Amino acid sequence: MKVSLITTVLNAGDRVGAFLGSVSWQTRPPDEVVVVDGGSTDRTLDVLREAGGITLLEEPGANIARGRNVAIAAATHDAIAVSDADCVLEPDWVEKLLEPLEAGADVSMGFYRPLAESFLQRCMACVNLPDADELDEATFMPSGRSVAYTREALERAGGYPEWLDIGEDMFVNHRFRELGLDMRLAKDAIASWPLREGPADTWRQYFRYARGDAIAGMYAERHALRFGVYSGALYAWSTKGWLRKLATLVGAGVYASTPLRRAAARFEDPSERARAMLTVPALMACVDAAKMAGYLAGLPKRPQSS
Repeated sequence: MKVSLITTVLNAGDRVGAFLGSVSWQTRPPDEVVVVDGGSTDRTLDVLREAGGITLLEEPGANIARGRNVAIAAATHDAIAVSDADCVLEPDWVEKLLEPLEAGADVSMGFYRPLAESFLQRCMACVNLPDADELDEATFMPSGRSVAYTREALERAGGYPEWLDIGEDMFVNHRFRELGLDMRLAKDAIASWPLREGPADTWRQYFRYARGDAIAGMYAERHALRFGVYSGALYAWSTKGWLRKLATLVGAGVYASTPLRRAAARFEDPSERARAMLTVPALMACVDAAKMAGYLAGLPKRPQSS
């Protein structure tokens, strides 16, 4: 099976070299690499031009969805592997990612792990990145940083939604599921990706994710539940009676149990682990607040036909 690796990039001059390096050391190299640049103004294009061995397309102003559609249209093979240009791929990423497709799957769902350097990034990884043993093939939604599919599968899904600036990969995932396509896990196909560096960047990231959900009409029940739970908690703490307050504390403990369990396992130093047990719930609340604000901001922009 011949495979085209496609990616989009914008102002990633400090990371795209590492990405290309990780592509070059693959145990099963892709048969071609197609990169679409959305109008970089840093040294990204210089790095890409110097690298050679890739098909470089310049599409100034293109969002990720448009960039991916352009890359796929230019690709010459029917197996499409997708990652982000700020990722670092494990040496056997392509090899492991192709296994489900070669066995007859329509979609191969790779995995990912964080490039987390600071304490805060490691805590954030506990919030938003599951362990491999937590994955359920029947419900897992792959990220655009580690996925492969057949060209036919993407065409049936209608391609990437160019009207959606963020969350385009989840939109396509929902279409794959709705169509009943054969989606299989390739959890050993690992791409490492950098987390945001601080709380402000993390807030903006999840604000934009949730705004995209609202615009695309995705995860409405999940967002409604979040608003309901936090509204209930505010009500409980604004009224008298300790039972309501106790219930919110128990609920918060259950809600935070999985990220806290990850923190307990991932932080070996006792003092860091103790700090993480306080930081992780605070980050969860920050992320939830960003999601609620982003979802509200996106609702007015939702197409009337959605």
